Amino acid sequence: MTRKDGNPLLPIIEDQGFVVLDGGLATTLESRGHDLDNALWSAGLLLEEPEAIRRTHLDFLAAGADCLITASYQASLEGFARGGRGAAVGAALMPAAVDVAGEARRAFLDTAAAPARPRPLVAASVGPYGAFLADGSEYDGRYDVDDARLCDFHRERWRILAASRADLLACETIPSLREAAVLLSLLADTPDRWAWLSFSCRDGVHLNDGNRLVDAVRLCDEVPRVAAVGVNCTSPRHVASLIAEMRRATSRPLVVYPNLGEIYDAGYKVWRPGLHAVAWEASVKTWLEAGARGVGGCCRVGPPEIALTRRVATRVLSG
Repeated sequence: MTRKDGNPLLPIIEDQGFVVLDGGLATTLESRGHDLDNALWSAGLLLEEPEAIRRTHLDFLAAGADCLITASYQASLEGFARGGRGAAVGAALMPAAVDVAGEARRAFLDTAAAPARPRPLVAASVGPYGAFLADGSEYDGRYDVDDARLCDFHRERWRILAASRADLLACETIPSLREAAVLLSLLADTPDRWAWLSFSCRDGVHLNDGNRLVDAVRLCDEVPRVAAVGVNCTSPRHVASLIAEMRRATSRPLVVYPNLGEIYDAGYKVWRPGLHAVAWEASVKTWLEAGARGVGGCCRVGPPEIALTRRVATRVLSG
């Protein structure tokens, strides 16, 4: 079921008042003993252990997620080629990431919990150019390439994922205004597809590249079939301010799925304790009351936090 305008998020939001996104797929897999220290990150398991991805997706659904984000964040034809798998393998595995999430959804729909919940969505993850570089540059957005190179990088992956069985595309951890413009141009060229754009931010006002979030949201608001705008892989202490910034520029649904407030050390590829401890339950309540209608988590957010997110959202918005 979709509304006449086709936005796949809106039926769920209208039905229950919110949509719960899943948590950090890759970091949850790592916590379960899977080695993702490679250029493909979670996408590497699509060939080696797709069942591990399927089980993790299913665990997020059981915890309360209404939307799964696929293991294609760090997948690209260039990435598979650089990782020694070949572009042809990558072209096959990217839609396979959508299919694995779809298998988890089918398994969930056979459980006793399913009738009381909306039919979950599958969002095909489209990560930034910095994820391909695997050097942490998605956390600053300072790419040493021009817009034509960014478009060339994203175009073929976009084509493959847009042709998949995904319900929509999730353009996430976008660190820069110009990369957002590139992705929006690809969306405009795909008239039968919807996507959300979610930005990574350095503080309560700015993208990681230093541009203002409100300007990026205004850019999104000019393009049809943007299902939602949001922020992710950002410190939770900035999210309330970022929601206020986004609300200034759009009436479209807002989605927020921050990390747990830790700091990523790109050199050692580990998370370091952050300076600000965040009470997840209180934060989720604050974000919902500030206007977010999609809430989930990114790095280090697992099924327990998603279960808590659903309980808070039900208490705050279902009435």
